[in-house]
Order: sequence, then C-alpha cells, then structure tokens
Amino acid sequence: MAPTRRVAIIQWHIKEVAIEENHAAACKYIREAAAQGAELAVLPEYHLSGFVPSDPRWAAQASESTKYLANYQALAKELKICLVPGTIIEKEQRPDNTALLWNTAYFISNDGSILGSYRKKNIWHPERPTLTSSGPDRHVTIDTPIGRVGMLICWDLAFPEAFRELIADGADVVIIPTFWTPHDASLEARSFNPDVEALFLNSTLTARCFENTCGIIFANAAGPAEDFLGLSQVTLPLVGPVVKMGNEEGVRVVDMDLGILDIAERNYKVREDLKKDDWHYVYRHTVAK
Repeated sequence: MAPTRRVAIIQWHIKEVAIEENHAAACKYIREAAAQGAELAVLPEYHLSGFVPSDPRWAAQASESTKYLANYQALAKELKICLVPGTIIEKEQRPDNTALLWNTAYFISNDGSILGSYRKKNIWHPERPTLTSSGPDRHVTIDTPIGRVGMLICWDLAFPEAFRELIADGADVVIIPTFWTPHDASLEARSFNPDVEALFLNSTLTARCFENTCGIIFANAAGPAEDFLGLSQVTLPLVGPVVKMGNEEGVRVVDMDLGILDIAERNYKVREDLKKDDWHYVYRHTVAK
C-alpha cells in the first residue's frame, strides 16, 4: 500500500425525497473530485433522499436503489475513481409480504466493480421503527485499491467495539458516511452546550484514530447551521484532521499520508498490544448473575 492516498470528502444540502436532484449533485461533485486527482470519493449517509420516513415517497424510493447503485458503478469506471456513495436505502421484500429496509454502504472500485458492502448495525433511536440492523454480523474489512478499509455508518461511531473488530481484521482506514445533525441532541443536552454534537464528532473522530492507529474518512450532510453540522473530515492519529469542512457545500480533496499510521504504531504500539495472547480485555455486554 502506498503511504499517501488522494481522497475526497463531499457534502451538500441534501434535499428531502428529491432523489434525482440529489443524485445529480452527487455526480457533479464526484466529477470535480476526479478532476482534482482523487483516488476515492466518499458521500454522506442518506444522500439520495435524506431521512424522512414519515413521507411515503421515502420508502418507495428505496425500491429504485439498484438503478442508482449501477449508475455509480458506471461513473466509477468512467472516471477511474473508487466510490463510497454514502448510503443507499434498500428494500427487501419478504415472503409474508412485509418489507425490511436496510441502510447500506457500498465500496465501488475504480473499475466499477463492487468490492464489498456494509449494512448499518447501530441504528440511531429515531431510525429504529423504520430500519433493520445487521445485528450480530461481524464487522469485516475490504481489500481495495487504496488499501484495506472498513466501513461504518453514522451512529456506529459511538461504539469502540466496531472499530476494534475492523482493526483486528486489518483495517488501516475506516470510512464513515453520516447524516448527523444538531437535532440529534435533546433540548436538555443542548442547554448545557448548544454545540454538543459538534463536540461529540470532533472529539470522537480524533480519539478513534489515536486509540486504533487508523485513519478515518468521515462524510456528513451540510446546510443551514440550525439543521446541519457538516464537519466532514479526513483524520489521522498524531495530527488530527488533515482537512475539515464547515457547513459549506462542496468537495475537498486531500493527500492522506498513511505513513503516519506506522509512526503512530511505533510510538503507541496499540495494535501490537491488541495482538498479544495475554491481552487484558474481553468485551462482555451482559453482567454475570
């Protein structure tokens, strides 16, 4: 794996259930990223329709997801760029005539092939009546042209165990499409700090890089400050964010120096300790009676 990869983060004001408009914006920004030499471009979660499950059109649009995934495959092949096109809501029709909705991220290679996918595991509380979790399925990594990567989605960020599984499987970079807004904090929480969600993101993204010796590519939705956070960033241990956006719409392309991971590992030896037979921690999610 080359020590430096040129990657792009893309964020914009995603319009609710405006699937064609959002798809056109995504393709425009992907072309801009490719023109600047990006090897990989990452889009936000829910980038095609936003998150409005109360609108019947939102679930209906999930039936069209295959078409848009194919469009991104063709675009990746045309531009010779790897893509993580945010997340795509997929509908699975079951024999009993009910349907499951999955929130899925795909890694598309620069030849248009799909190298892997991930379905969101840790569903944010307001999503739970609508979306299905991937449950106990393990987090696994993907071999890609930019190296060995893992994918998480939004609220997965809050769970260190997700990162530990990916690191144990050899991930160097974790890609996180996100739709994270100021309203994810309650009014009670915001009474202590109006910027609590920005603090959550900035603190946790940098901490995850240090505690796992990994890089993170984080792409969030943007827009008016009262409703959107933005803060898309590429973050590494030792240096923190190497590029970070505010609320503006657009694309940022940056050289991600993965050689920093080797320096951080020589300094902290986190991965070395994790591999030891006498590693101290066994994660338990229930308390023995």
